[in-house]
Amino acid sequence: MRLALLPLLGLLMTTPALAQDAPTPPAWLAGCWKLDGAEAGSVEQWMAPAAGQMMGMSRTLRKGKLAEFEFLQIRANAEGKLDYVAQPQGRPPTAFTLKEQGPQSVLFENPAHDFPQRISYARDGLALKARIEGLRNGQLRGIDFAFRKIACDGE
Repeated sequence: MRLALLPLLGLLMTTPALAQDAPTPPAWLAGCWKLDGAEAGSVEQWMAPAAGQMMGMSRTLRKGKLAEFEFLQIRANAEGKLDYVAQPQGRPPTAFTLKEQGPQSVLFENPAHDFPQRISYARDGLALKARIEGLRNGQLRGIDFAFRKIACDGE
């Protein structure tokens, strides 16, 4: 009986170490975020982390019509690192791997992608700043997005 418990004891002793090494999605990103200066209904929404991943979506309205949309994920890749996976306009997914993570900020990078090569988020209270940047036609280009936290009930 004692010998049968040894493998279980070994597994229990190593499980916390494995959990500590697992990537942690940025839970502070969860919620609904209204794009400053944009038409009502232009939002980015992130579900709280579950099973080691976050799922999100965004939409931008112009003159009451859907101008842009994107499906998003933050999840562990095969190497155990966090990836930000974007599908703008429903295109095939593109992954950006976590380069830096702070208490309220993340930076993902994919140097092989056309544009952008970097995607970052930084939260300050109820404000969220997102940025996409990289080289386009040999020129460094960046686009900033400012968001405000809103209720997720459509208000």
